Amino acid sequence: MSAAVLDRISRGLSLPGPSYLPVRDLPSGTMVELPGRGSTFVTDSGPADAPAIILQHSVMTTGLLCWYPVIPELNQRYRVITLDHRWHGRGIRSGAFDLLDCADDVAALADVLGIGRFVTAGFSMGGGISQLVWRRHHDRVAGLVLCSTGPYFSTRDPHLREQANKTGRLLKPVYRIIPRPSDATLDKPTSHTALWGMRQFLSTPLSHTGDFGEGLGRFDSREWLAEIDVPTSVVVSVRDKVVEPERQQLLVDGIPGARRFDVDGGHACCVLGADKFVPEFLDAVDAVVRAGDPDSPRIVVP
Repeated sequence: MSAAVLDRISRGLSLPGPSYLPVRDLPSGTMVELPGRGSTFVTDSGPADAPAIILQHSVMTTGLLCWYPVIPELNQRYRVITLDHRWHGRGIRSGAFDLLDCADDVAALADVLGIGRFVTAGFSMGGGISQLVWRRHHDRVAGLVLCSTGPYFSTRDPHLREQANKTGRLLKPVYRIIPRPSDATLDKPTSHTALWGMRQFLSTPLSHTGDFGEGLGRFDSREWLAEIDVPTSVVVSVRDKVVEPERQQLLVDGIPGARRFDVDGGHACCVLGADKFVPEFLDAVDAVVRAGDPDSPRIVVP
């Protein structure tokens, strides 16, 4: 495996590192059956009657691994839902990986939970999923918060897509010998955040890297960005080398009325550098909710 491929993988993963926040006050989750689709791991926390926000995670992470730093703060005033997307963590095991299916899973989960309209927030891959949730389930989406993402992904480039496929093939024998964490282990609390994060990371089959690259490569929202008609915040990671800031800016320029929020961090800033990401993300969520309900107060984080 080339150094370039390893570098791309390492920069793209939201794994805990030296500056991560400790895991605290995370909700417990459960497997939820989506009729006709399959079962996935879901957390549902915060005031049941508060505005709902469904969080879409980045590639090669899980709902909790990507979003654990923001959940306790969001829970102060929002109903917060996470799910593991297909082939990630304890997500649905399907024949193929496609962001369209992931978007439809989000709407199906909202149905099961009895949620009519919701804000969808997505980080990187999750930003593409969130855009597709609006595209395919327009009447359900009250607003968008798009973080470290763009209207397309780098694996639209056939060369990069082939690299992802090659990486997946090389990782298949490795994945067979790496013990996958059990559900009990994944749910087991630990005082060591890095250990918890590694368990979450290893719950996603590394051998599906190529499938993820193919799924991301098929996404392109540039032709319909101007049709998005809900309040939208774009959280830009200004030192991002995976989804460069210029590509993130295409969302700001293309979505009518979109507001930009800057984070001084790279592509893993939701975890690595969460101290800078969390306040901007909360402001971005508040801006979207207030646009739909001007009387909604701002979250105050101690």
